[in-house]
Amino acid sequence: MTAIMAIDQGTTSSRAIVFDDALEIRGVGQREFHQHFPASGLVEHDAEEIWQTTVATAREAMARAGVSGGALAAIGITNQRETTILWDRRDGRPIHRAIVWQDRRTAGMCRRLASAGLEPSLTRKTGLRLDPYFSASKIAWLLDNVSGARSLAEAGHIAFGTVDSWLLYNLTGGRVHATDATNAARTALFDIHVGDWDEELLEAFAIPRSVLPEVRDCNANFGVTDAAILGAEVPIFAIAGDQQMATIGQACFRPGMMKSTYGTGCFALLNTGAQAVTSKNRLLTTIAYQLSGKRTYALEGAIFVAGAAVQWLRDGLGIISSADETGPLAEASDPEQDVIMVPAFVGLGAPYWQPEARGALFGLTRATGRRELARAALEATAFQTRDLFEAMHRDWERHGDSVLRVDGGMVASDVLLQMLADVVGAPVERPVIRETTALGAAWLAGHGAGVLPDQEGFAQMWKLDRRAIPVRGAAERDAAYVKWQRAVRAVVGYAGGNADET
Repeated sequence: MTAIMAIDQGTTSSRAIVFDDALEIRGVGQREFHQHFPASGLVEHDAEEIWQTTVATAREAMARAGVSGGALAAIGITNQRETTILWDRRDGRPIHRAIVWQDRRTAGMCRRLASAGLEPSLTRKTGLRLDPYFSASKIAWLLDNVSGARSLAEAGHIAFGTVDSWLLYNLTGGRVHATDATNAARTALFDIHVGDWDEELLEAFAIPRSVLPEVRDCNANFGVTDAAILGAEVPIFAIAGDQQMATIGQACFRPGMMKSTYGTGCFALLNTGAQAVTSKNRLLTTIAYQLSGKRTYALEGAIFVAGAAVQWLRDGLGIISSADETGPLAEASDPEQDVIMVPAFVGLGAPYWQPEARGALFGLTRATGRRELARAALEATAFQTRDLFEAMHRDWERHGDSVLRVDGGMVASDVLLQMLADVVGAPVERPVIRETTALGAAWLAGHGAGVLPDQEGFAQMWKLDRRAIPVRGAAERDAAYVKWQRAVRAVVGYAGGNADET
């Protein structure tokens, strides 16, 4: 059997999947790792634990597939984006815990830089916003707050990487310090039109260029693994951030195709082809993928909390024991209760971009129970998706009446699938292989190794599992959405912001 491994390093767990050359799953390894919350709005990971769990899951997936390292034709890597790691090149050890994409500690820094007039230039070059979400302010914080870090960086001893770079560095035994264009595009330091790190932005954040990785295509040759890790040297032929790799895995190769991934957060990408569309509705312009030197762009909307709201019901409130309970509970809820959850636990993402906002529940009564809260958590994901869907319609007329292709752990729920269709007002499609992020990494790596077909051939391999069609009327759908918008305005107003500035 010819095998390809996808390493899918996420926000709450590390996972590896071994596929065969028909892209059938043969072995899976997965391990959760610790989430660190030093204070309100702060989220950290142990970078060493990320590496250790990645190796463990890779070996586990191989064992379950019954293959050795020598049977692997290639590896593809996909990763949680924006999460920031600095390490010392001399010993390969992180100088601090990784600062996770959800972390809001640099909100004040971003406000100061915005007041100094940096945001228009940053947005024009990177397609992003001046927000704590992205890596640049996190790098600056580490350089300024870890003792000796800045002097070490200026001496050339410090390396920066998003999680892909950290894994690549370790997989190759410290030989390769590189990233791909999609991960570089999420740092707020990379000019997505020029295809290079930007000197003005590096100066604004006081980040030495020497800490940055080399930027390559998503389907570049990223080197080979150290033989001691998997038992053989295995070529690494693919890297892309998780949301871009899910776009590839959903075969969204034509302009106008759209996917949305539901995990800890929710991320929707709309392929806009060779055109980098400038958003007028506070969406992001980003690189969807860069293959063999050709960049394809996308509009993206990022929702910070989706599945994390269900995790809160389980771990924070203790009213469910597993995420699987939310669908049946939501179906059994009292339809007369209009309970709305705005899950702004770490601020609001697109299209609001309110880092200071915090979560709230509206419409509680004495009769409100866990069924209504389960429904509110799922509906919050659907309402936030509609926020993104409508913003994309306004930004790009060619978008039209898109079908929404969905993936991620949450869409295993048929209840959520139907809820999405009813709230968004569009067909929603779930593929047979729901691990689309890993699937994209496997296909891209396998194609690089010469054992899998080209884009067109891969698109023909995509298979539909379930299609949800809207059944709620437009008037009912719109009335519910108006209530959601009122709730968001209240949350933003409580935080001192203005939701109408979107």
